[in-house]
Amino acid sequence: MHLDIKSEEGFAELLVERFQTEFSKRDRSGIYGLTQRAMTYNSNRIEGSTLTEEHTASLFETGIISPGDEIVRTKDLEEANGHFAMFNYLLKTLDRPLSEEIIKKFHYLLKYGVFEDMLNGYPIGEYKNRRNIVGNINTALPENVEKEMQALLQEYNVIKRHTIEEIALFHVKYETIHPFQDGNGRTGRMIAFRECLVSRIMPFIVQDKNKNQYYVALNHYHSSGQPDELIDFFMLEQDSYFSLAMDMVLPFSQKRIEDRIGEQLEILNRKKKN
Repeated sequence: MHLDIKSEEGFAELLVERFQTEFSKRDRSGIYGLTQRAMTYNSNRIEGSTLTEEHTASLFETGIISPGDEIVRTKDLEEANGHFAMFNYLLKTLDRPLSEEIIKKFHYLLKYGVFEDMLNGYPIGEYKNRRNIVGNINTALPENVEKEMQALLQEYNVIKRHTIEEIALFHVKYETIHPFQDGNGRTGRMIAFRECLVSRIMPFIVQDKNKNQYYVALNHYHSSGQPDELIDFFMLEQDSYFSLAMDMVLPFSQKRIEDRIGEQLEILNRKKKN
């Protein structure tokens, strides 16, 4: 099937194809490996992981790290491996609507090997059993989580293909419910990446260097009820991911060299118009 590589949908279609091909062939040298390393490093780092980009790459590629004089927490290694597993599961679910089953499996894969969480009695792959808070945000009480998650998913799944605006709104509502004892940010960001692929729009990775902007955008929603700042932030991260992924997804040719800047501008201009 011929795809218009200048369209966002066309690029996302090619991206999904590359992910699935490289994953099935255990090829870690392309966009699958690049995305696994970047997403695992950034999403865990936002939550306080001590692993560096080099540690994360080595763990993904060889299963070992050489920390030297640095201190690396065992929990960070366990959660990095769990994050790799989450992304692999994501690629197996792109033909299914988002569900409680998928979300709980994400959490299970992230946390099933984390000894500290088991010692703390945290439910793994199940909703929280104790009250938790995020800053000054009142999250859902444990007894209300299932009902609120079902209502959120029912509202979201009325639409089959979503825009970045709808994905951003789901994300902030999900983080407000905060359904798990720990791991809500990482499962939430994995869901957002998945939903972009399902809807064939540009995915994104929330970068650790931009985490303050991310938190400001989330807090803006809680103070104003509007997700506009989070939408704008996600669009910027979409552009960053496109720049990262472009040359690993689009076939190389002389024409590609001439067109690459124009394609980025086309996507930016379309977003501004919308």
